[in-house]
Amino acid sequence: MDAVLATLVVVLALALIGLALAVKVVRQYEQGVLFRLGRVQDVRLPGLRLIIPFVDVLHRVTLRIITMPIQSQGIITRDNVSVDVSAVAYFKVVDPIRSVVAIADVRSAIDQIAQTTLRKVVGQHTLDETLSETDQINTDIRAILDVATVEWGVEVTLVELKDIQLPESMKRAMARQAEAEREKRAKIINAEGEHLAATALGDASDIMMEHPLALQLRNLQSLVELGVDKNTTVVFPAPLMTTIAELGAFMERETAAATRPAPAGVPVPVPVAAPAEASWTIDPEHFPAASTNGHADGR
Repeated sequence: MDAVLATLVVVLALALIGLALAVKVVRQYEQGVLFRLGRVQDVRLPGLRLIIPFVDVLHRVTLRIITMPIQSQGIITRDNVSVDVSAVAYFKVVDPIRSVVAIADVRSAIDQIAQTTLRKVVGQHTLDETLSETDQINTDIRAILDVATVEWGVEVTLVELKDIQLPESMKRAMARQAEAEREKRAKIINAEGEHLAATALGDASDIMMEHPLALQLRNLQSLVELGVDKNTTVVFPAPLMTTIAELGAFMERETAAATRPAPAGVPVPVPVAAPAEASWTIDPEHFPAASTNGHADGR
């Protein structure tokens, strides 16, 4: 009786162990690849699945997107500049059977091919293109990886350059270049402003030439602006060029009048001679201190 009980206990324990080995749970984000005696049977969907212990082997494959950083690579660009570039790749399994049968370690394989592809693509671009055309570089890397990984049942969804490290000398050169570019833009903007101001002043001067009162109104406006500060000195602006022109015309008229011959019958004024200098004699009797000759001229 004891032997039968022991046998039942052993059989029950073996049944429980077999049941534990036969029952498999496939999660919602996974699929199971079933191998029976080493041969692929089919794919098990998420849920509770039963297999034959010691005969079947179930490999669970995750279908979630996997984030894989690509370590920094020392790359020489097309214009012979050494840069360190790191990136990040996102991929997912689309064919569980191929991802298990076609490749031993799909993650390691994608990591290695991503590094070589990154070095190849960046090396075909110049430094300026690497810094400004990152979207195009990302697209090129992804296209190359898709061609290589399609046979592994893996799809690369996204590749992004994460960091680009430049040498210190190149950073200083780029800083000087950026500063020179900003100075150039500032000078161009200043020149454009001067051109617009000169054009506006030219238009204003044309209007003032056509309407002389506009200049007087502008002078009055200047007086109003000066009076805002409550100054004790009042400045009356005058059109300088007009004043100079009027003065020149006046001098020409006076010169012409002076040189014009007098008409007939009009007496010509006779210049009056200047009066002779008056002289007087000093009497030595009244002024004994006078000179010995007894005469002195005075005015």
